[in-house]
Amino acid sequence: MDIATLLGTISAFGLVIFAIVMGGGISLFINPPALMIVLGGTFGATMINYPIRDVLGALNVVKNVFFSKPTSLNEVVGKFVEYAGKARREGILSLESNANTIRDDFFRKGIQLSVDGIEPQSIKEILDTEINFLRDRHQLGAEIFQTMGAFAPALGMIGTLIGLVQMLQSMDDPNSIGPAMAVALLTTFYGSMLANLFCLPVAGKLNTRSKEEIIAKEMIVQGIISLSRGDNPRILEHKLMSFLAPKLRERSSK
Repeated sequence: MDIATLLGTISAFGLVIFAIVMGGGISLFINPPALMIVLGGTFGATMINYPIRDVLGALNVVKNVFFSKPTSLNEVVGKFVEYAGKARREGILSLESNANTIRDDFFRKGIQLSVDGIEPQSIKEILDTEINFLRDRHQLGAEIFQTMGAFAPALGMIGTLIGLVQMLQSMDDPNSIGPAMAVALLTTFYGSMLANLFCLPVAGKLNTRSKEEIIAKEMIVQGIISLSRGDNPRILEHKLMSFLAPKLRERSSK
């Protein structure tokens, strides 16, 4: 599990709930009508805006926010240096046995294309196309959560208006003013919580995960092209090191 996401979730929701409990009890902030307006309205508006398969797909990738493990770029560099040395000693065909042991589908596909004797330029075009479509899919997932983050406060305001209308219509009955005012205030609260503590942070983390994965895949493309051209392992290593931050380069060289 991603530690930053876990700590952020605990601190964000935990401290808000703790403050609510200290101020008089969490039961005061539980209002089913307000929840229905915000949650139902947000998801309904999102499904109007996007095809249902895209919405369900975006909800399914939430697990990547908590459990996705970024690719170790240092390990990628090490593997390519190893493969480059083997290819220079035994030929590019010797890497076919290594391709079967690679877990990353994109990495394995690139090695297999090299072993099959595809021209480096054609390999680059194939892998770049896959990266572009991957980027589009990731962008769609983050965009859906950004849209939900925009809809949630708006639905909160709609709920506030509903509560105010109900309150004004029952001014002659003091007993019904309280529930109507609760709906008016709590819908805004729920909308703000849903947007700022869930939807927008999830969209941001998905964008970050996407950038990390794209960098790793672009590094793999560079490594595959170098393997196909028969580059010296040291030259290949220097090319791939350019993808790493200075601190990671120092760590890799140790």
